[in-house]
Formats: sequence, structure tokens, C-alpha cells
Amino acid sequence: MPRDPIIKENDVARVAALQKYNVLYTDKEEEYDQITQLASQITDMPISLISFVDEDDVWYKSTKGMNLCAVDRELSFCSYAIEANTNVFILEDIKNNPQFKNHPFVILEENPVQFYAGVCLIDKEGHKLGTLCVIDNKPNTISDSQIKSLQTLAKQVVKLIELHQANDVLNKTKKSLQHKNTELKSFAGVVSHDMKMPLANIIITTDILKAKYSKVLDSNAKEHLKSLKRSSFSLSDYITGLLEHYESDQHCDNQVHEFDIHELLEEIIDSLNIDFECDINFPEKNIELNCNKEALKQILFNLIANSLKYNDKSTVVIDIDCQEKSLHYYFKITDNGTGIPKDKQKDIFTLFSTLGKKDRKGNTGNGIGLSTVKKIVERFGGEILLTSDEDKGTKIEFTIAKEIIN
Repeated sequence: MPRDPIIKENDVARVAALQKYNVLYTDKEEEYDQITQLASQITDMPISLISFVDEDDVWYKSTKGMNLCAVDRELSFCSYAIEANTNVFILEDIKNNPQFKNHPFVILEENPVQFYAGVCLIDKEGHKLGTLCVIDNKPNTISDSQIKSLQTLAKQVVKLIELHQANDVLNKTKKSLQHKNTELKSFAGVVSHDMKMPLANIIITTDILKAKYSKVLDSNAKEHLKSLKRSSFSLSDYITGLLEHYESDQHCDNQVHEFDIHELLEEIIDSLNIDFECDINFPEKNIELNCNKEALKQILFNLIANSLKYNDKSTVVIDIDCQEKSLHYYFKITDNGTGIPKDKQKDIFTLFSTLGKKDRKGNTGNGIGLSTVKKIVERFGGEILLTSDEDKGTKIEFTIAKEIIN
């Protein structure tokens, strides 16, 4: 038996670095198999391996020409390779090498290991994680150019390992964010529902107080009650918007419905309870749509509601266009409203971003509706664009990709 490989003092740090990559004992992957295939072709060797040297075992991520999964560390030539003082370890005629001539793999009757060349897999911290090696069943040699090629392939192996680690971190972060997002949605839902009932009680109580004590309340007291009721409605709308924002993902499923755009717009207009002079012009062509109706309804409801609320004209005019393109549906909402200042337009789709101006009823916005619209549009593979002139009106265009919703 050959002498066991000398384990260096820094091996604990090296093994810790290897285990940090979470690549040990993972499934076979085509990218690694392609590298061992290339290594054999470049060197004209029948066997090539990608090994990782763990604390007690050497595990093989990819093998060509040899059916191996893992071996004891003391039996693997790769163990000697990572403990060598150089980054390349070559044994040209192992059966005549005094140190290895009695090695179990060398004295095999069938397919004995007679040649070994391994280049170390070195990470950015300088840790030797394992090797990319080639093996022959007869004594052989390897040229300098072939060694350089193996070193280039070894660097690609390290890049794959680092990419694996990055993807692993990304997936863990994604799961953590999904968990936190679920918790946030649950919190928003509970808080919203729990706050709605007290607000409803406040609104009802103000009406009762005003009706019961109308004769004894002076004008200031009545104004305070009116302000309290208005603030309660404003907060209720805020809570409703917040709840809709966090529940908007429920509309982003794969449910597809057949309906026409005029039918959908009529439903939206009916639900808005418009009590002032208004001209809403539907698309000239009544296009048949095949998409998620509830998601599109929420988008259009928010946009049309904004056009109605933020308008100081005696007659509100809203033009709606809808077109079917080869890859997407295109929508355009144009109004003659108050418009949006240039310095506010870049943040208009940001959650809680507001203009600070009052709507037709004297209420200020909460900055949730347009953020929800953008969120849904992007979930359906679309884009949204706003152009606006202050005091003249606003135009909002958006698309929904047909491949995603059909």
C-alpha cells in the first residue's frame, strides 16, 4: 500500500469551503459531463473525472469511462493531487512508481490505473476543492498544451460550482422573500379587516350623533362630525386599496375567459355609480378577448376611476381604445382631467406615491391604485406608459402579452 496522502493543516478550512458550495452528492448534470467528455477528447484518454475531496471521501460529480460514485479519501489519487505543492499532479507510469506500485487500483487484473494527470479545482479563496483528472490503463504522457487545456476546463468547473452556489443562495432568498411576502399579505389582510369594522362604527356613530343631537349642536360641532366622517371614509378607502394591492396576485392566475371589451366596460361603469356629467367613449371596435377577466377588470376600474376623480372639468371626457396585436392586447385610456406635473410622473406608479392634490370630492389619493395596476400589468407580461400635461389631461397605455394569458 502507498503512504496515505499528507493532510495539510489548512484542510479544515478547505473542507469547510467545499461544503459551503453545497455541490457534494448532488445529481449528475450535463454541464459537468460535457467537461469530462472534452477532457478525454483533448488528451485522448479513456477516463476523465471531476472529483471533490471531502473530509473522509472523494466524491465524483462526473465520470467518463469509469463507473465511480465515491471512494475512501486515502485510496484516491485526487487526494494526493490536492496535497501536492503544485496545482498539477502527474503519474506517467504508476506500476513502476515505488510509492504507488502496490496501490489497489494499480494491481487490478482488469483495467488497472497506469497513468494519472490531475489539475486542481481552485476557488477564488485559493482552496483546492478537488480535481479534473484524466486516467489511462497503460503508461502514457501528457503535453504542456493538453495540461493548459485541462486547466482551462478546470476553471470552467469552478465557475459552475460558484454558479451553483449563487443559484442556491438565490433560491433560498426567494423562498425567504415568498414566506415574508405571505406573512405581510396575511398581516395586511388581518389588519385591514380588523380596522374596517371600527371605522364603520365611527361612520354610523357620527350619523347617529348628528341626527339625534342636531338641535343642540352648533355649526362647529357639526363641521367636526362631518370632518370625522370624511376622514373615516378616507381611511376606509385607504385600507381597501391596501388590501386590494396585496390580494392582486389572486387575480394573476391562469383562468381565461371569453368576453368582449364593451361588456367588461359596461360592468365597470355600472359599478362606479357616476353622479355627474360624463362622456365615456368605448373602443370603436368591440373586440373579443380571451384573458383573465378579473385581472383586466381591476386594471381598467382603477384607471377609469382615476380619470373620473381627478377631473375639474364641467363634463368629464374619457376615451378608451382597445386593439388586438399579434403578440398582445393594447389598451389606451385618455382623459381631459387635471393632469400630472412632470416632476411627479416618474414616481406615479410607486406604492404610496401621491400627487398631494384633492379629487372632485375633496379627498386626497393614497398612492395604491396605480401601483396595483402596474403590478398586475407586469405580472401578465405587459408594459404600462403614462403621458400627461398638467391641466389638460392624461393618457395611459398598457399591454398584456397574449402568450401568457391565452
